[in-house]
Amino acid sequence: MFSVISAQAAGSAWLSGAGIGIGLFAIVGAQSAFILRQGILRQHVIPIIATCFAIDATFILASVAGLRRLTDQLPWLTTVLLWGGVAFLSWYALQSARRAVAGGGGMKLDDNGSQSLRTALMAAAGFSIINPHFWLDMMVIGSIADNFGDARMAFAAGVVTASGVWLTVQGLGARMLAPLFTKPSTWRILDGTIAVILSVLALTLAIRGVN
Repeated sequence: MFSVISAQAAGSAWLSGAGIGIGLFAIVGAQSAFILRQGILRQHVIPIIATCFAIDATFILASVAGLRRLTDQLPWLTTVLLWGGVAFLSWYALQSARRAVAGGGGMKLDDNGSQSLRTALMAAAGFSIINPHFWLDMMVIGSIADNFGDARMAFAAGVVTASGVWLTVQGLGARMLAPLFTKPSTWRILDGTIAVILSVLALTLAIRGVN
């Protein structure tokens, strides 16, 4: 009887984690914009998805295990992450804006060079870790998980599942949009949109930091 109840509790916690995870992750943010662009380009999509998923899973499990208490003890860490995120997002917004103005953003990319892969993976890690919204999500997940008691790791597994599903849908689903991006003007629109998204995020974070 005990094992049946435990299985039901774990299943309920997993479903709750999956639902909350989709609610947190299924938004158009900096990471989403980056993965969308790489997916349309069909450039290093699987490694990027794997990198983002590994980072998400690691920090989700760590948050549920008590990572959120770290920022309580080291409040300056939040400030460092916030302004680091502002700088990172601003730089990528500038690059996207430059491509939108100059054109040719998706036309001259080397899909075979190791440097290109390294750069893509570093960017994927940056959009995940050097992103205050990422840390806010982790803190929220850790706080909610406390309500599930012994089933909190099942809750974490549900959130991890949601992350994997969302990342895969973005990266592989974006490939279906590739035929729409045969025109340089379409790339300019995409890069311009990404520049606006990243600029708004950077400005929002900067205002929060000042206030």
